[in-house]
Amino acid sequence: MPLALAIISLGVLIFVHELGHFLAAKLFGIYVERFSLGFGPKVVGITIGETEYQLAAVPLGGYVKLYGEDPEEVEEENTDRSFAHKPIWQRTVVVLAGPLSNIIFAWMLVYAVNLWGVPTLLPEVGKVVENSPAQKAGLKPGDLILAIDGRKIASWDDMAKMIHARPNSRITLTVKRNGKILHISLTTQARKIKNIFGETKTIGLIGIYPSGRVFTKRLGPIKALGESLTQTYNMVYLTVKGFVKLIKHEVSVKSLGGPILIVQMATKQAQSGILPFLLFTALISVNLGIINLLPIPILDGGHILLFAIEAVRREPLSLSAKEKAQQVGLAIIILIMLVAMYNDIARLLSQKLK
Repeated sequence: MPLALAIISLGVLIFVHELGHFLAAKLFGIYVERFSLGFGPKVVGITIGETEYQLAAVPLGGYVKLYGEDPEEVEEENTDRSFAHKPIWQRTVVVLAGPLSNIIFAWMLVYAVNLWGVPTLLPEVGKVVENSPAQKAGLKPGDLILAIDGRKIASWDDMAKMIHARPNSRITLTVKRNGKILHISLTTQARKIKNIFGETKTIGLIGIYPSGRVFTKRLGPIKALGESLTQTYNMVYLTVKGFVKLIKHEVSVKSLGGPILIVQMATKQAQSGILPFLLFTALISVNLGIINLLPIPILDGGHILLFAIEAVRREPLSLSAKEKAQQVGLAIIILIMLVAMYNDIARLLSQKLK
């Protein structure tokens, strides 16, 4: 069941992406010939109105076929419904609508999770490290940390962020112990760690572990809007930063993952519960949106790049130039997919050997 849920979720993300293109095209009166989930031969399809909707044999993406993508096939009396004959800004909106739909859908998932309620660690001490600042200051298991330097905290993550941001600093903890309020001062330790991008940073630590007790953090409809926007922005920021570091060779290409890794991780999250699965789906949706914005011909970002060149030249690129750009883009995408699939298979083999 978790595996089926993971595969269905990928189909939903592809559908959301193509739906963005479809709705934007309809908005500008462009004739949509086909809406396809998957590539290759049609498995099943139905025509509703003027558009054919189909499931295709290769479930690794999808596409929306717009009338006039090849300007030479457009009949003179139908130029008003041709994609190629629309202003550059309208074509850009149609292309941009796919990636934006994925990012908006991610925000909707995060918003739903925040409304539902997220299991969140209490800022309660479970274990105190020997000879740590916490032990020397007198912190004990069971202590509930209410504030740091007078600033209230509600969760373990809130507390950790405040402590991490203050290495080698004197802080005062407001602690609840056996119904009594105590004020405990200590100096944080400084420790160098590596983040997910391999960057070294210095953080503050005091030497405590959580008790593991949780509460359900629910946000009201209004507060959840802002919180969800912030969380989605952080997903976008980390995704973009990851791609930049990959291009600059600051992150190994071995970190690239393909569909096998995505399904594996989605399955694992589905086994953990519906909320972790929804948040992971939101992250994959953001990744799908950002990947499609890369300026590689054949991807949405590549189309936008060609539109920008057309705007500067004040005339469209020749059909042969576009075809050559598409071929280069296809070669790049195939290379990336091969590397990702190689990494996926290597991970699978290493897991079996362990």
